[in-house]
Amino acid sequence: MRKLKNKFYITTAIDYVNAKPHIGHAFEKVLADTIARWRRLRGDNVFFLTGVDENAQKNVQAAEKEKIPVKEFIDKNANFFIDLCKNLNLSNDYFIRTTAKEHSIIVQKIVKKIIDNGDIYKKTYEGLYCTGCETYYTEKDLINGKCPEHNKSLELRKEEAYFFKLGKFKNDLIKIIPKYIIPTSRANEILSRINEDGLSDICISRKGAKWGIDFPNDSEYKIWVWVDALINYISGLKNNEEYWPADLHVVGKGINWFHSVIWPAILLSSGYELPNKVLVHGYLNLQGQKISKSLGNVIDPIVLIEKYGVDSVRYSLLRCSVFEDSDFSEDILIERNNKELADKFGNLISRVATLTEKYGIDKCENKLLKKLKLKEIEKYFENYELDKALSEIFSFIDSCNEYVQKTQPWKSGDKKVLYELCDSIKAIAILLSPFIPATSEKIAKQFGFNLDYKEIEKPLKVGKIKKLEILFKKVGSFEKRT
Repeated sequence: MRKLKNKFYITTAIDYVNAKPHIGHAFEKVLADTIARWRRLRGDNVFFLTGVDENAQKNVQAAEKEKIPVKEFIDKNANFFIDLCKNLNLSNDYFIRTTAKEHSIIVQKIVKKIIDNGDIYKKTYEGLYCTGCETYYTEKDLINGKCPEHNKSLELRKEEAYFFKLGKFKNDLIKIIPKYIIPTSRANEILSRINEDGLSDICISRKGAKWGIDFPNDSEYKIWVWVDALINYISGLKNNEEYWPADLHVVGKGINWFHSVIWPAILLSSGYELPNKVLVHGYLNLQGQKISKSLGNVIDPIVLIEKYGVDSVRYSLLRCSVFEDSDFSEDILIERNNKELADKFGNLISRVATLTEKYGIDKCENKLLKKLKLKEIEKYFENYELDKALSEIFSFIDSCNEYVQKTQPWKSGDKKVLYELCDSIKAIAILLSPFIPATSEKIAKQFGFNLDYKEIEKPLKVGKIKKLEILFKKVGSFEKRT
């Protein structure tokens, strides 16, 4: 297989379609999209994959509850996630649905390889099972006797099943994990769990299930949905296999174990090259409690986009901590929109554009740009600390606003000061383009430059600049109520 130059393959987790998407789904997708856009901005050849998990038994249960055929239910709900990607202005190259025939072919092919390598066997098993997680837990894993993710009691199951020799790969995984998981704290959690509990073989089949992918040579069983789902990262490339291995999987902390232990073991067994990194992000909380469908405290991202605009939603999400849990609410979004996007960023663009339309600009050396800490921003991106990169960009926006107040170009009509500000706005818009792409495109068009990273250090070409429409409107209590 040919190797692509400067390739960067990034994925999100795939989402269950048992209900509409919530703000947590949007958070993960904009994280991945911002990284993908940044890498493209830096000249990389990017492939960005997202999609939905349609083979989970919880989807079947949800369809039965609504009393509609499973396929009809899944098609309807998959469209909600497709619409979310469009409404979030994602730059994904492909959206995978795991009911696709080509996906099931690749899943069966990989499971067959694992069987042929002697890493799957059959036995009877009894254990505590969470339908929400679609996995077995030990007593040690539980919190107050309940699932650690869903806070619900588990079901005792006994069945004859196929098992994967996960324990065989313990020593390999212990070597891989410290270099594989970001941040280090999440790697340490996984290593502690392996060292404390060992690494048992896992059940990878479900007997009698009516929905899912058939187990090779035994249609009485379906392949465990997590094996099926993880393989989407390979099947989702379709005819773009040269992008493998993945450079970055972006997942929530609740599924770290599956991506950092089970997935590498599957790949080792089936002979695939391992991914480079898995980025494990924190959760969004509402008043300290995780936002999730199962807990019933969801925030609909589509509603927020319709009310406040896509870039306001993207920005407010990307201000959240990447690696730690963060509180999020509509009030937090409004505060970030008003104080940061409208008062700081939008006001800077509006004032400078209005004054430049009136007085014009004269090309000169831009000393203001020296206050932009570009190397620090690049370092934050390299470490996937997007919230810190965004804070550093806004520190430069603060410097530009201070410069406006200090020089008072509305009094002097100083064309060189206005040039420095316009040239600085060019740099800001380029750096913000991975975060708020639609707004950055508007600014680039109005100020006459391309959203190209190399343009940051090139002087802005002198041209006519006209006043812009208001980029971010301030939102008050009345707007929120309506």
